[in-house]
Amino acid sequence: MDKLFQLQQQTPALYLLAINITKRCNLACEHCYLDADTLKNGQSDELSVEEVNHILSAVASRSQETMVVLTGGEPLARRDLEEMIHHGAQLGLSMVVGTNGTLLTSARVRSLKKAGALGVGISVDSLKNDLHDNFRGRQGSWQQTQYGIQQCQEQQLSFQIHFTVTRNNYTELDDIIHFSHDKGARVLNLFFLICTGRAESASDISVDQYEYILKQTIIAQSRYSDMIIRPRCAPHFKRIAHQLNPDSPITRISGLEGDGCIAGSHYCRIAPNGDVTACPYINTVSGNIRQQDFLSIWDHADEFQALRSPKLKGACGECEYQKLCGGCRARPLAMGGDLMDSDPYCAYVPKGKAIIEPFKLTPEISIQWHKDASQRLSRIPGFLQKMIKKRAEAYVLELGENTVTCDHLSTLASKRFGKNLPFAKPSFVSSQKPD
Repeated sequence: MDKLFQLQQQTPALYLLAINITKRCNLACEHCYLDADTLKNGQSDELSVEEVNHILSAVASRSQETMVVLTGGEPLARRDLEEMIHHGAQLGLSMVVGTNGTLLTSARVRSLKKAGALGVGISVDSLKNDLHDNFRGRQGSWQQTQYGIQQCQEQQLSFQIHFTVTRNNYTELDDIIHFSHDKGARVLNLFFLICTGRAESASDISVDQYEYILKQTIIAQSRYSDMIIRPRCAPHFKRIAHQLNPDSPITRISGLEGDGCIAGSHYCRIAPNGDVTACPYINTVSGNIRQQDFLSIWDHADEFQALRSPKLKGACGECEYQKLCGGCRARPLAMGGDLMDSDPYCAYVPKGKAIIEPFKLTPEISIQWHKDASQRLSRIPGFLQKMIKKRAEAYVLELGENTVTCDHLSTLASKRFGKNLPFAKPSFVSSQKPD
C-alpha cells in the first residue's frame, strides 16, 4: 500500500482525458486526424458503454480533478452517450462533449444537460457558410451548427467554440472572437493543424502567420475579459506571452501547468478501440485498456515518462524558453522526425541565454490564503483548482502582496478566466457516489 501511495504521489495528476468513443461521423472534415475509411460506419471493436464507464470509475477512484472529454468522430452518433456522461458525473468527474454541433437538437441538448454534462465544445471554422461547409465536407452543416449553439443558449448548457486555424480562415480571427463573445461562449479554443490523417491534405498556415496569430490572441484576451481565449497545440504561446510581459510571474508559469503542451504529463487520449496515446496527434500506442489497466498505462508508459522529463533536441533543447514552452512534440514526429526534435513551426531563434525557470514559491517567498478565498477555491471544479491556485499566487506576488483574498480571485477571474467562470461546482459534478 505504501509503495502504491508513493507511486501516486510521483505520477503527475491527470487534468484532462479525451476518450474518442467512436469513429462514426456525419461529416468529412479536412483536418480530422482519424482514418476516413471508418468515419461513416465506425468500428466493430468500438469501446462499449461498460468499458468507458470502467475507465471513468478508475479515473475517479484516484481523483475527481479530471475533466473528461467524450469526443469522436462525432460522439452524438452514439445513443448511449448520456449513459457515459451520467456515470462520470455521478462519480464527481467534469464531463464535457466535443462535437461538430450539427446534431445538437433541442431534445439532445436537454438530454445532455439532464445526464450531467458540464458543457459542450462546438466547432465553428468560419463565419462564411460556404467556407465552413467546404471545410466540414457537407453543405448545410454551418446552419445546423448555428442552430445547435442556439439550443445551448436557450437551455443554458455551457459551451465553448472551437476554431481550427488554417490558411483560409486565419484572417477571421477578430470576427470569430467577437462572434464567440456575442453568442455567450465561455471559452474560445484556437486549434492549429498537425498534419496527420485527413490533415495531411489540408492547407496549413505559415510559421510567421502562426506567430502573428498567437500575439493577436494574447492582445485580444485583454479586450475580452469575460471570455477565455486560448490557443491549443501551440505551446509557443508561453514564450510569446513572456516576451510581451517578462516581468509578470504569471508568464513564467510552466506550460506543463495548462498553457502549453500537457500531452503525456497531464493529458492523454483513448482511441475508440481502447488504444492509449499521449495525444490524438501522436500515433505511438502506449497501451490498450483491454489488455492493461488504464491507470497502470498512465503511470508507467515509456512515452509518457519521456514527455514528463523531456530531453529536447536541436533548437528546442538550446532554447531559454524550453521549460515554459517545450514546443509541440507531435509536430516533429508527424513530419518524419523524432519525438524530441525541434518544433518546426516555431519562429524563435534561441539567444544562448540561461534557461528561464518557471514560477515557483520558495520558503523565502510564501503566499498565504485567506479562509474565505480557500473556501471559494474549493468550490471550483477540481480540474481547474491547481491552475487557478498557481495563477492567483503569481498574481498576488506580482502586486507585491502576500495573501490571496476573494477580491484577488474575482479580479483575476475577470482578467483571465472570464467573469462567468463557475466558482461553484454544479450539482451534477458533486462528490456524491453512485447508488
